[in-house]
Amino acid sequence: MVIQRFPLLLLICATSCLSPEEEDFLKEDPPRHDAVPLSPRGKPCVSTPALLADLSPGAMSSLPRELVAGNGILFFTADDGVHGRELWKSHGFGDATGPGAFLVKDLRPGTATSNPRRLTMASGQLFFTADDGVHGRELWVSDGTPGGTRMVKDIWPGAYGSSPDQLLAFGPLVYFAANDGQKGIELWRSDGTEAGTFLVSDLYPGDDVYSPGVPGSSSPRRLTRVGDALFFVANVNDEVFIWRSLGLSSTTSVFTGPEDNFLSAFTAADSVLFFLLDNDEGEASLWCSRGTVSEQLRFFPGLYPHDLTALGGKIFFSAGGGEPEFWGQPEGEELWVSDGTSHGTVRVKDIWPGPDSSAPSAIKALNGMLYFAASDSLHGRELWSSDGTAKGTLLLKDLAPGPEDASPENLTAISGLLFFSADTQGWGREPWVSNGTDVGTVPLREIAPGEESSDPQGFVRLGWEVFFTAQNPQHGMEIWGVTVRPGARCDAPDDQ
Repeated sequence: MVIQRFPLLLLICATSCLSPEEEDFLKEDPPRHDAVPLSPRGKPCVSTPALLADLSPGAMSSLPRELVAGNGILFFTADDGVHGRELWKSHGFGDATGPGAFLVKDLRPGTATSNPRRLTMASGQLFFTADDGVHGRELWVSDGTPGGTRMVKDIWPGAYGSSPDQLLAFGPLVYFAANDGQKGIELWRSDGTEAGTFLVSDLYPGDDVYSPGVPGSSSPRRLTRVGDALFFVANVNDEVFIWRSLGLSSTTSVFTGPEDNFLSAFTAADSVLFFLLDNDEGEASLWCSRGTVSEQLRFFPGLYPHDLTALGGKIFFSAGGGEPEFWGQPEGEELWVSDGTSHGTVRVKDIWPGPDSSAPSAIKALNGMLYFAASDSLHGRELWSSDGTAKGTLLLKDLAPGPEDASPENLTAISGLLFFSADTQGWGREPWVSNGTDVGTVPLREIAPGEESSDPQGFVRLGWEVFFTAQNPQHGMEIWGVTVRPGARCDAPDDQ
């Protein structure tokens, strides 16, 4: 199959108005001074991807990771071969100094690496963890300047490090798990100042029941915001709990189970928390909590539910029901929905009828619709869409016509558009974009030549630009980007 090479600018919006999601996004995070706002009747278009910066010149890769954007800055970590893996930033293609990326600060000078991790934006501040070689791994914060990049607090004083993890933005705060050397791994929070960084609750006080002299650790994890409450998993002795915290006022348990039960897939839908309880035998139950008690909704034997995604107060997910259908054979893995009740937890559609599985994956919500990868007997693994009903669950586009698999991955909803990667004959795995229609689902560019794949990942929006990592033989793996333009400028000369 030969895919048509598209001109520099691709018209991809079939409607003549800005979506509510785009209007809300502009109110929350307006474009920078150099971006042209979309008019109410503008039709956005997307430019051909371009390399942002080759931080490790030539075929070597700087291997950018953890792209996050906020306050007009794209943050990420990279290793340029000179400074080790450190924190970098970019203002995108519209930077007055020209497109490019810049080292924020060499936290561990020389070729040694501070290895920043868990990059998390909260109210214009970037929180992350790093090891400067003196204090161990601790919590840091940055405003994008060297002077504004500093360790927040030496939680475990000295070189050992408190190893903060599980960072979650909650308004101007971040919640996280850390070990101060006295109380074990417990729940902390920070506003970015030393005085505003402290232990929320010691859920496992005293020594570990199996290790006298070692502080007990509840090891908070699965931190999830549901409305104004924080839910998380923590262990105490031989039991596992789901806790609900309202900040410093109260922390209460809403679920208790044996320690060998594995709790996962925490997903918020309005004011309800959905989660999975794994019995360690490859089977799982879907549960929900409304803040005080938890309720089992359905047991799924054999085919583990995954890709829980919230839309319209419900969650959608992929699972096998395990109930005999054809000649005593169990049904396959298909798209399911739950409204938080047992009778409202049902299969949406049997996309591949019978015991075979369409195996929906990478489920994403966009503009009131679901988009995901799925297989059927005619088209291979392709891009599908659903409005949550059987009738409204349809193949969006056969990217690799016939039984071949395009296998869409890395689906990311950004400003009314769906960015993703797909593998097609002659192109390999390259970046694509969709506005939710067949004609508006198009490849962006062949970044790696021929059958080679650029493997684009980590799509992130900054102003009216979208950035992602991709690789080719000329530059290795670096950051690439596209510019989203208003319709009035679709035919304007490229000014990047």
